[in-house]
Amino acid sequence: MAGAGLLGCFALSACGGSSEPEAQATDVPKAVAGNAAAQAVENQFGTPVKDRVATLGLLNKRNNEQQDIVLKVGEARRIGNVVVKLSSCEKTQPWERPQETGAFVQVFVEQRSQISDPLRWQKVFSGWLFRNSPGLNAVQHPVYDVWVKDCAMNFPGEEENPADFAAPKSAPKASGSASATPSAEASPAPAAPENPD
Repeated sequence: MAGAGLLGCFALSACGGSSEPEAQATDVPKAVAGNAAAQAVENQFGTPVKDRVATLGLLNKRNNEQQDIVLKVGEARRIGNVVVKLSSCEKTQPWERPQETGAFVQVFVEQRSQISDPLRWQKVFSGWLFRNSPGLNAVQHPVYDVWVKDCAMNFPGEEENPADFAAPKSAPKASGSASATPSAEASPAPAAPENPD
């Protein structure tokens, strides 16, 4: 019985039955990294474009794996054979209605046009994606889907939390202090007006 277990272990090691998964390349390919996107127009209000951070969702439809990708403007991230590149992200100003969040994204996939062709990087999407209107402009790829979840940026006046000003600790104090208030015993009684009767 012990010999059969040892033989099974030897057979697995001879077949290369290691349990560690293969490492995947995560570097952005040079062909994709050099692909320049449209330059974002700087807005006079809010966080500068270079300091904004977008959260994007990525779905692999083959295995139903979904993950969040957090990118600064100008960054790209490779996950397997897909590269997602962020050129800009934007939110409507707090007083504008309807509220919307968008990101200018490029998606590259390593694929072949035909079975006989070698794998090569192809741009499958370049444009604005909108969180509240995903059907307006969508990544149309049979395997991958990308969408906007958030754009981290602020507008003037949003840096401070209004709730902090409503907290009891920051409420204005009454003028004077308890120790400065005269007691009833120490204060002289007002003099009664004289009656000339």
